[in-house]
Amino acid sequence: MTSASIDSPQVREASARLARAVATGEPGAPVRGLIGAGDIALAYAVQRTGVRERLRAGAQRVGRKIGLTSLAVQRQLGVDQPDFGVLFGDMDAARTAVADRPRLLQPRIEAELAFVLGADLAAGRLDAASVRAAVDYAAPALEIVDSRIAGWDISFADTVADNASSGWFVLGGGRLSLGEFEPREIAMEMTVNGEIVSTGTGSDCLGDPLEALAWLARTARDLGEPLRAGEVVLSGALGPMVPLHPGDRVRSELSDSTGVLGAVDFTLEEQ
Repeated sequence: MTSASIDSPQVREASARLARAVATGEPGAPVRGLIGAGDIALAYAVQRTGVRERLRAGAQRVGRKIGLTSLAVQRQLGVDQPDFGVLFGDMDAARTAVADRPRLLQPRIEAELAFVLGADLAAGRLDAASVRAAVDYAAPALEIVDSRIAGWDISFADTVADNASSGWFVLGGGRLSLGEFEPREIAMEMTVNGEIVSTGTGSDCLGDPLEALAWLARTARDLGEPLRAGEVVLSGALGPMVPLHPGDRVRSELSDSTGVLGAVDFTLEEQ
């Protein structure tokens, strides 16, 4: 991936459009008309601009999220790779009061596996085996994804520019050792208000959530911002995302052949 200037006119205009959507609470037009639907470098330049502004405003970076880990979704958007975004502390719904979280505009929710790193991932081969050794623990997770693009009318460039369509996230309370289970072998079941709405497996996430983590580790290192100990990494969806409405009660359970490994719950409050 080549770099692009965050000071180019297209990047500034696209960044301003996304910031306007956040400020007004009204999703805007796609930014692909400004930066090109397939210009990955410009899309990540827009994302970096948004991240820079969040950090200047006092937000704390706590991790990264991987998106587009489903081959079906990649084909739909005409790409052959995942994308990534940045997680900030105020996106952690379990630790941040709802009034202090970023505003949601048109939220959806998906079930994932989270990895919490115990060591840096800055050197070496950074394959699935080596990144596994750097994981302190894993946990079931829910990601509340969102889009500043009206009607979720997104291309690959739109979602990358929009911090990989990030919103909030929630980690389950249990800590899972990777000595206890194989991420690619897990099964996921997500319910909304008691009704099953999404199912999937670890192998639906780039074949193995650890492969997704390895891809992110290599990409982040090559961009000069390697993953560090203590960061939370969301693996990418294990199954389809669904719309989310105020009052919805969501639960995701992860299991394998031994039984239930862990669960995570979330209820969307009025903002």
